[in-house]
Amino acid sequence: MEMTNSSSKTKGNYASVNGISMYYEMHGEGFPLVLIHGGGSTIYTSFGRILPHLAKNHKVIAVELQAHGHTGDREAPESFEQDANDVAELLRQLDIPKADIFGFSNGGQTALELGIRHAEKVNKLVIASAFYKREGAFEGFWHGFEGATLNNMPQLYRDEYLKITGDPARLQNMFNKDVQRMREFKGWSDEEIKSIQAPAFILSGNHDVATLEHTVEMYRTLPNATLAILPGNHGSYMGEASTPDVDNKTIKHFASMVDAFLAG
Repeated sequence: MEMTNSSSKTKGNYASVNGISMYYEMHGEGFPLVLIHGGGSTIYTSFGRILPHLAKNHKVIAVELQAHGHTGDREAPESFEQDANDVAELLRQLDIPKADIFGFSNGGQTALELGIRHAEKVNKLVIASAFYKREGAFEGFWHGFEGATLNNMPQLYRDEYLKITGDPARLQNMFNKDVQRMREFKGWSDEEIKSIQAPAFILSGNHDVATLEHTVEMYRTLPNATLAILPGNHGSYMGEASTPDVDNKTIKHFASMVDAFLAG
């Protein structure tokens, strides 16, 4: 199954947001649903296969964050706090007072920041394959960031970025900033997570980056949460681009679960 190709399917938009040119796409009709991609990714590497299913029932607003994909950079490190501020400002400019938020991987951490810092903008949260404490990742995860080079980045992600920008220097810059953000990741306290009042759907594969124990802990710490542990690894349940052999029935099933949560 092929990943949806952004350049052939849709024309995106740009907004001047907190000093950067921020890229976003809009698909479908209904209550707004913001899609926030993972680290090193684009709209289509994270959501290319599931986006058409979600757009059947939602007004999907898919964004690309600082230094990623089509979006510009600023003279500052990446942070989940800044990413959340950027998404909130984009929603303000689009005159969207409140939206559902779906964050995958690092996008899930940005979604948590939105729930904490911009609660007035959040209707419901979908947090997929994310963790909120350093110890929530599988053993050995953090060692991968020590001495990391661009060669450690999956080739698929490198190719997709270069298809968009054609600029190896920008690719290296994004990689460096992503690595720095993860090396310095401190996470959130239980008290901060408990402050999130929006209903949250916590999703993870049973062989994911976050341990099952931590995923359950996040579900129990959030005041108003639903939990699903699905067969598969990091994003395979929704057809993330690095999992090429996912059956389309799995993706449709996942989309129906998200639809049911958001409609409930």
